[in-house]
Amino acid sequence: MQSIKKYCVIVASVFAFIHLPLKAVEQQTEKNPEFVVENGKTIILSTKLANPKPIVVNKKTYHWVTHPNDTTRKIAILAIPYYTKPSLVRLENGDAVEIVQGNYKKEAIQASPSKVKPNPKNQERIKKERDEANAIYSNYSQTRLWDSAFAYPMQSKITSAYGNARTFNGEVKSYHSGTDFRAAIGTEIFASNRGKVVIAKNRFLAGGSVVLDHGEGVFSMYYHCSEIKVQVGQIVEKGDLIALSGATGRVSGPHLHFGILVRGAQVDPLDFITQVNGLFASN
Repeated sequence: MQSIKKYCVIVASVFAFIHLPLKAVEQQTEKNPEFVVENGKTIILSTKLANPKPIVVNKKTYHWVTHPNDTTRKIAILAIPYYTKPSLVRLENGDAVEIVQGNYKKEAIQASPSKVKPNPKNQERIKKERDEANAIYSNYSQTRLWDSAFAYPMQSKITSAYGNARTFNGEVKSYHSGTDFRAAIGTEIFASNRGKVVIAKNRFLAGGSVVLDHGEGVFSMYYHCSEIKVQVGQIVEKGDLIALSGATGRVSGPHLHFGILVRGAQVDPLDFITQVNGLFASN
């Protein structure tokens, strides 16, 4: 049996998952599983096996890649989508990972009515921009573009955390897919890590937007910018100036929305940074 190794939330030496509804397995496991993780968070698995099998969770396949700080190991970065229901993930070695509902807060936001209930023309624009982004996210770079820890895009007070349940003007409901940093218009925004610019333009909801492809399915997003300093196709290094903060798109005031997407799932960006940076603190 492979031993289990922790970094931050989970780093386990395994090579397969079986995902089952919690009720279906509650008679088969202990009351206290080995690991508990909230929806919207990140799990990192690690193994020393030379050819580990891909991991399948909720019909999504995750492949193993080289550990960024230990050539003797491989890792798999798993994103637990926000809308994942409470469930149990059983590892092949018998260990269990319980996915639980996070204690996310509620927010009521006032924004321009035209941004909350867009007219048909703008609805068409929103769909086009969403389809364009999804096409980019599904064609990510297969090569990892970073080899060091991730960094926050700015040092500022967090005004809205990931996962908060939101209502806009008392009607439109959604959840907060990133973390908001307090930032006066014109505050500098820096790349969280090395990556390739894949989106750099103004969009209806996100406003001035920069998206970086870091490879292997990991993207970082920087929204509501007043000015964009990079171009699509450009390679940026960690800490490079990429934009200035603003109040563009669907907002109630100036700030930076920072997000992380892993294999199509928006996860808590600060938790992701904690998990990944743990790989550089442990061997």
